[in-house]
Amino acid sequence: MEISKLCTVDTVCCARHESVQGAALLMRKHHVGDIVVVDDPDGERTPIGIVTDRDVVVSVIALGLDPLGLEVGDIMSDDLLTAGEHDDPYQTIERMRLRGIRRVPVVSDGGSLAGIVSADDLLVFLAEEMEELSRISPYQQQHERRARQ
Repeated sequence: MEISKLCTVDTVCCARHESVQGAALLMRKHHVGDIVVVDDPDGERTPIGIVTDRDVVVSVIALGLDPLGLEVGDIMSDDLLTAGEHDDPYQTIERMRLRGIRRVPVVSDGGSLAGIVSADDLLVFLAEEMEELSRISPYQQQHERRARQ
């Protein structure tokens, strides 16, 4: 399984010069909690950072700053962890865990934005894997019954 099969392809993006209020309005409009900050938002969309609803609250609202007077580039997390579209989900989970990151932009081989994967997306994947694993025992019991008759 590749991480590209688990990611959300329709990723909300903005440029680093977008106002924090503009980013918050995009989050509201698209019902998302994060925006990937990209260079060339109308072209190749190379991810350079990420801003979350928590960043807006902690870095702007809690400090009483004007969200119109700040740009996304001022508050975005620019120590960006990305995953390649062919990366293994389990390796991505480990990298997220080590960095304490819940959302990871997924990039193509050329480095352009291909989507975003969240901890929630990965939890769904793991739940499905666990469900498959839970089916082993009943099949094993059926196999044993047939073999012993």
